[in-house]
Amino acid sequence: MELRTPGLPDFPWDTIADDIALAESYAGGACDLSVGTPVDPTPAIAQEALAAAADSPGYPAVWGTAGVRAAIAGYARTRWSAPELGERNVMPVIGAKELVGWLPVLMGLGPGDTVVIPEVAYPTYDVGAVMVGAKVVRAGSPAEVEDLSPALVWTNSPSNPSGRIESADEVAAWVAYARDKGALLAADECYAEFGWEAEPVSILDSRVNGGSLDGLLAVFSMSKRSNLAGYRAGFVVGDAGVVMPLVGIRKHLGMMVSGPVQAAMTVLLGDQTHVNEQRKRYLARRNVLSSALVNAGFRIDGSEGGLYLWATRDEPGRTTSHWLAERGIIVAPGDFYGPAGANHVRIALTATDERIAQAASRLK
Repeated sequence: MELRTPGLPDFPWDTIADDIALAESYAGGACDLSVGTPVDPTPAIAQEALAAAADSPGYPAVWGTAGVRAAIAGYARTRWSAPELGERNVMPVIGAKELVGWLPVLMGLGPGDTVVIPEVAYPTYDVGAVMVGAKVVRAGSPAEVEDLSPALVWTNSPSNPSGRIESADEVAAWVAYARDKGALLAADECYAEFGWEAEPVSILDSRVNGGSLDGLLAVFSMSKRSNLAGYRAGFVVGDAGVVMPLVGIRKHLGMMVSGPVQAAMTVLLGDQTHVNEQRKRYLARRNVLSSALVNAGFRIDGSEGGLYLWATRDEPGRTTSHWLAERGIIVAPGDFYGPAGANHVRIALTATDERIAQAASRLK
């Protein structure tokens, strides 16, 4: 039989296979700065919690254990100034990407619906909308889509790929826009722990939402914050009228985070020490790489936060990525993230100190 697919685009990284091969042939091997995959150790407290919970013969709860729900709520209140939360406001997910891609399906959206995504954006926002046949509109501000009535609005701060951080006023404007339109505002805040030149503001913050989570859903990942990408662990916080129906649908579909992973999440969400240590690692790599890029004639735009440098030589990004591949450096062309990114490349900080130093040396 022939599998019917919804017309998804080619997987972006498949389109730069030649540049990847070129970089890998470089003497000394490739410096892969194309994908934001953590390379530093998973915190010991997570490994210990996972091992302690390894005897896990029963099915885990889709809604999560009472312990992980309390940990998520506590983290949202203490770290992101969320209003008072109950366990109906939170839910663990199988990594943030799963939730991002499936949210339009779980919401029951279809061809008659519109999904607003950032002007340059993580490709999975678009893929999720394509999966249900919804119309996708890219926008940099609410004013650009004032004439639309979307069902779902995605925001992302710090941005992947550009690293731009939205101000409190900008976040509040998106909250007001979504509520006025009766849309769900889903904020991808997976990089929120990594603000370098400004402090990220969550949609959970009472200063921007008026003390209410109505119509709001914040999406978080443990992958970058806690080097937990291999565990597939994320969570959402928001409107109980949205979260609890999602829990119900996910029960039917078996979308559950494993019990041992929930145990690891619980201890990690109560600890900021390992996050601060990881911030120092990324900041040091950022300093090395950004200086080398500027000295090599690049301009770095945005990049106030997150784990990427959004760089350009004022030429097509594919030309730049090929130039870097000739020097054994793999990056992501900016057009992966939409037409507005066509003259940029995204360069990840998620490589070892040795590979970052090697890339900086090659740029000389």
